[in-house]
Amino acid sequence: MTALIASGCGFFGPQWPFDDIPKAVTRKVKGGNIDVHPSEKALIVQYEVEATILGEMGDPMLGERKECQKIIRLKSLNANTDITSLARKVVEECKLIHPSKLNEVEQLLYYLQNRRDSLSGKEKKEKSSKPKDPPPFEGMEIDEVANINDMDEYIELLYEDIPDKVRGSALILQLARNPDNLEELLLNETALGALARVLREDWKQSVELATNIIYIFFCFSSFSQFHGLITHYKIGALCMNIIDHELKRHELWQEELSKKKKAVDEDPENQTLRKDYEKTFKKYQGLVVKQEQLLRVALYLLLNLAEDTRTELKMRNKNIVHMLVKALDRDNFELLILVVSFLKKLSIFMENKNDMVEMDIVEKLVKMIPCEHEDLLNITLRLLLNLSFDTGLRNKMVQVGLLPKLTALLGNENYKQIAMCVLYHISMDDRFKSMFAYTDCIPQLMKMLFECSDERIDLELISFCINLAANKRNVQLICEGNGLKMLMKRALKFKDPLLMKMIRNISQHDGPTKNLFIDYVGDLAAQISNDEEEEFVIECLGTLANLTIPDLDWELVLKEYKLVPYLKDKLKPGAAEDDLVLEVVIMIGTVSMDDSCAALLAKSGIIPALIELLNAQQEDDEFVCQIIYVFYQMVFHQATRDVIIKETQAPAYLIDLMHDKNNEIRKVCDNTLDIIAEYDEEWAKKIQSEKFRWHNSQWLEMVESRQLDESEQYLYGDDRIEPYIHEGDILERPDLFYNSDGLIASEGAISPDFFNDYHLQNGDVVGQHSFPGRSFPAKNKAPHFGLSEIKRQYSLKKRIPICVDSVRWLI
Repeated sequence: MTALIASGCGFFGPQWPFDDIPKAVTRKVKGGNIDVHPSEKALIVQYEVEATILGEMGDPMLGERKECQKIIRLKSLNANTDITSLARKVVEECKLIHPSKLNEVEQLLYYLQNRRDSLSGKEKKEKSSKPKDPPPFEGMEIDEVANINDMDEYIELLYEDIPDKVRGSALILQLARNPDNLEELLLNETALGALARVLREDWKQSVELATNIIYIFFCFSSFSQFHGLITHYKIGALCMNIIDHELKRHELWQEELSKKKKAVDEDPENQTLRKDYEKTFKKYQGLVVKQEQLLRVALYLLLNLAEDTRTELKMRNKNIVHMLVKALDRDNFELLILVVSFLKKLSIFMENKNDMVEMDIVEKLVKMIPCEHEDLLNITLRLLLNLSFDTGLRNKMVQVGLLPKLTALLGNENYKQIAMCVLYHISMDDRFKSMFAYTDCIPQLMKMLFECSDERIDLELISFCINLAANKRNVQLICEGNGLKMLMKRALKFKDPLLMKMIRNISQHDGPTKNLFIDYVGDLAAQISNDEEEEFVIECLGTLANLTIPDLDWELVLKEYKLVPYLKDKLKPGAAEDDLVLEVVIMIGTVSMDDSCAALLAKSGIIPALIELLNAQQEDDEFVCQIIYVFYQMVFHQATRDVIIKETQAPAYLIDLMHDKNNEIRKVCDNTLDIIAEYDEEWAKKIQSEKFRWHNSQWLEMVESRQLDESEQYLYGDDRIEPYIHEGDILERPDLFYNSDGLIASEGAISPDFFNDYHLQNGDVVGQHSFPGRSFPAKNKAPHFGLSEIKRQYSLKKRIPICVDSVRWLI
């Protein structure tokens, strides 16, 4: 095959040193390997082209080889395609494939037919997250074919009038769209400088000219190594100015159009006004098309430059986010895809997200869900996912009605995963959990759960279900029919801890739902052993602990499944992870509601084990609260109450925790101590004493600190203060104590004997110190209770007025 070389084209570059010598070239094509396309239904044919330049006498002068490939797309290939016939047709129509490779082609087609069509999640994300390159726009479509050897002519056109500048820029753009020409264009500083100058000076005069030149620089921006060139000519900053200007122009056009539309509406019979409006509207449509072409290529260039976070920060400082959100009002799908893609990239930074909040972005995005354009819907959902990490924006999504729209997308396989992630974030807020009950979300989720063929359910799906199961109304829908039965069956079959966590959330709600679990108590109790996975056992224990059902015979369950030794063993320090131990404590608290169970646990020696655990976990509020709750349940029963009061130090620990900083711990302590005080007089005095000491601690500290210099004269003459406090502790005056009728009489029904826990040391009264934190008494050592280290020796030189209110009992 022989052909004349086209000037400036071919294998050997644009230059030829011997222009006066006739030139011809021979080309040989050699077929190579055939392979399947990695993601599409297509074959890739590798081949080699060898070209030789012949001299005047036909002798070879210069030769070169080039490896090429051809992609054969098979759009009609499906499960019912006749592979043999298709392979024969491919070989016949593609001259690069030798007939001897028919069997190989057939095998490759068979592989493509059976390969899964869907891409992996990562490939899908990459495919959909990057917008398509802009197509040739109006103004570029000229009849001429550009030649890189004619660059000087094209540069000359840039110095002429606007029409010539548009033509010259369009021809240079033809060259720039071929990546092979970019390096040579890069070396032509004259051309690039001229393009940058024309754009800077004349962009307002012609939209087509601005679009062409920006597109040329966009071609460079597609490659990171050329970003320095664009920065050098400050094209990015210029594009920001152009975008801002065009958006303002669009607002003026809309304002003018709305005025004329209003005039027509006010006088519908006036044909002149109507024709003027129609003419203006048609002109507006033409201007918008050209403007959106310009905006699209300018924004795409900025998106490429934003790979560098420093450049992105500069854009943010120039209000790029506000410009992009304004552009969301457009109707051009391709432009919207680009704008939303840019916003998605920016949304990962807090400052940009805050700017989007100011511009009410959620209200603008809601119109795109759903939409007919798949790529736009996909990228919009991904932007919403980024925004849904913000609590305020999740609230806004619910307010604008996105919840039912997102729920409807769960039935679409293309958007199910991303829509579920957004809904999962919304379900994290307790305010919105109940709203899912008024959509068809829960039936769809249950269907997905039961149709899942894998042992482990998708993390997004099960996490979403766990959140929804925390709401009582949702749980009623989940348990409709055989819902709970199917969940239990699957959870016990696959030992799935996350599915069991969902069941545990279901079990926490009072009412008819909780009674459904009576049928599964045995199945759950059977899972509690050292043989099962710990995470699964934790959820089973938690589910059982939620079953506060009066009719449930816990004693039978404990004996039948031998749970008491297991529970006691797990209370030993270091016997299990804290999460499991905590669930064991909660379980003990639940079964202790039953009188016979409480007695059974007390006989097994669990109460001392709990006290030891309390001492070891005294800094963990959850442990402390749950252990105290066990004591609270046990003091209701006579058998366990006597054990706790007379055989353990549990009341001493409870008194230490009366004034804990955690409000829940204080409440449980107070309730438990009230019951103990009701049944034991000795502990009642100690509890009352501690409450008195705590209530009046500030006054006692003030009394202790009021010591004056002995040389100072008495303020009120020579009378000493003894007649008032009788050289003793003012707190030992029972006539200042209160009872329900007011002050107690001086003979006093209450004796101060309960202060005898104090002993003298170096002339001072020493006793239990105040309790700023949790400092429990040492094991096997009875603690002292009473007032905190009140000194008996006062050196007061002034009379101290006594405020009766300051020593009032706190009961």
